[in-house]
Amino acid sequence: MTIRPVTANDWPRIGELAERLVSLHHALSPTRFISPGTLPGDLYTSRVSAEIARGNATVYVADRDRQTVGFVYVGVEPESWKELRDVAGYIHDLFVDEAHRHAGIGGALAAAAVEWLEARGIVRIMLWTAAQNVDAQRLFQRAGFRPTMMEMMREQIKGVPSRLDC
Repeated sequence: MTIRPVTANDWPRIGELAERLVSLHHALSPTRFISPGTLPGDLYTSRVSAEIARGNATVYVADRDRQTVGFVYVGVEPESWKELRDVAGYIHDLFVDEAHRHAGIGGALAAAAVEWLEARGIVRIMLWTAAQNVDAQRLFQRAGFRPTMMEMMREQIKGVPSRLDC
């Protein structure tokens, strides 16, 4: 396995993997996550490329047997008074092809992201993971992350009054 910075030739494969990432999340919670058609791979990669061009983000890829099997998208986010936090590094996306999971690739990608952020003096590194994605939570806990917040969502079902509406 090799972890390396993204190159121009990697974007089509990253787009494929990103589409699977979006589909995975949508399947976990269709009302929380966007539908797969909303963010096709080429749109995902163009948006990530634009973030990299701004200078505060990068992508690393994982190669195994000369095939790209995973990627991590990491960036530096400015302080946020809304989130009550200072400047922070974010692991925005980390995805490993299903056939290559549980082989240390996710951990190696997370380590590359952490190293990239630490080289920029970032000491607070954050991420989100779906509540149902227990494997990802285990991966990140092994990498030293701990839960700090819990996202909650409420949906209004049409035609059904909520207790707040009464």
